[in-house]
Parts: sequence; structure tokens; C-alpha cells
Amino acid sequence: MVLLEITDFTDERLLDYTNLTDVNLRSKHEPEKGLYIAESATVLRRALAAGHKPRSLLMARKWLESMSDILNDHPDIPVFIADEDLLQELTGFNVHRGSLASMHRPPLLDPQELLRTAKNGEPAQRVAIFDGVIDHTNIGAAFRSAAGLGVDAVLVTPTSADPLYRRAVRVSMGTVFQVPWTRIGNLPQGLKTLHEAGYVSAALALSDDSITLNEFVAEHHEKTAVIFGNEGHGLPEQTLQAASRVVRIPMAGGVDSLNVAAASAVVFYATA
Repeated sequence: MVLLEITDFTDERLLDYTNLTDVNLRSKHEPEKGLYIAESATVLRRALAAGHKPRSLLMARKWLESMSDILNDHPDIPVFIADEDLLQELTGFNVHRGSLASMHRPPLLDPQELLRTAKNGEPAQRVAIFDGVIDHTNIGAAFRSAAGLGVDAVLVTPTSADPLYRRAVRVSMGTVFQVPWTRIGNLPQGLKTLHEAGYVSAALALSDDSITLNEFVAEHHEKTAVIFGNEGHGLPEQTLQAASRVVRIPMAGGVDSLNVAAASAVVFYATA
């Protein structure tokens, strides 16, 4: 293995790991540079199992033995090691989950191509769409529910958070690597394409003309696409008008709605 002791930050490869707590900077920098950060041994192992390729690893020396299988499988990948104080100075936070890895970001598929092949080479039947969901924790939690409850594919609009941002990947426990996903552009137009492909879309919203989730499930649609909106203002009116159905989760106790991550779990379970 290529072990590189960090004594200063002049090695340009260390730029992958700088300012990791700056969300705005990293959200722009990582897609542009074609990378993402895998945090913890568990997440890294799941990324590798999904076929993703590492650029480099960063860890304290004490983790070398527990990570030896990964290091031996990738002998040409540089492994940066340093004491924990220096790692924190470099990254901006306490690196205590075993390791960080800078990974090559897989190219995004065209949405139509993804939907044609998402289900083990077959067309996706259940699709989730996140439009304007900006919290990385919510995105990560929703992907974990999607993976655990058998959603075939996820589409993410440009106004939604990056599913491969470090916090989203960590919250998903690496399950973001299991669910085929890609970016989708103009959502009303995108819904038209989905409808032409046989999908019935359901926009989750509080609306006078909405039906309950149980009523939607009782319609027994073969191919469905469920749409979740922004944490604050929900889905745009044009998206609600373009959707096949507007669906609500009935609530009790004076609560009007669930957090988007919780709502997605409920919907994925009900439509399984």
C-alpha cells in the first residue's frame, strides 16, 4: 500500500478533504471535481461493493489494521495518515469513524435510461421523486427507506440536496449506493414523460382535492411515481396540477403533516 504521512497540507490530493463542513462549498466543489466523500468503514465498504472506485483514503494510523483488507485490495491508492488533531485541522471536524475516502463520482444516467433498467435490468415499477428537498439528512434518511422498502429508482430535481454529499451518504448508511438514482430536470415536463411511459404520479400534499394514501394504494397501479416536496413550502402548484393524483397521509392529534423523510417511509411501506 502507498502510505503517506501528512506533515503539512501542500499535497494537492489533500484538497479533496479540505473544508468538509462547508456545505455550500462542498456541494459545488464535489460534483464539479467528480468526487464524493465516503465517511466510515461501513459506508466505504458499501461504496466499494457497489463498484465505486476510490481516489485516496485518509485516516489515523490506529485504523490501518482494521482497514487492512480494503488497503490490500487497492494497493495503488494513496493512503494519507496523520494524528487526529491534524486530521481535524484539515477536514474541519473530528474524524472518528475509522476513515474517510475520496471516491470517484459515478456518471449520472439519463432519467429515461435509468427507468428502463433500474430493476435489475428491467423497467422500474416504483419510483420516488424528490423536488426541492434541501436537507441532506432528509435525503439520506429517505434513501435508506427507499432501499429498505424496495423502491426501484429515485429521481432528484436540481433544487434538491446532493444524495452523495457526505452527511447524506452517512445518514443513509451507504444505502444511497443501492438504489439507482439520477437527476431530473423540469419536473412538470418530466412528469409528462413518466406518464407517457405508463406511470401514475402521486404528489404528496395537503390539498382540498387530495385523496388518502390508502385510497391511492387501493387503485392498484402497476407503475407509480411518488413526489415529495420542499421541507418548508412543499411542492409547487404547477407540479400538483401536472401530477395524476394529489395524495395525503391522514393525520391525528392536530398535526398537519410528517417530516419528508418520515412521510417517504410511510408511503414506501404502504405502496410496497
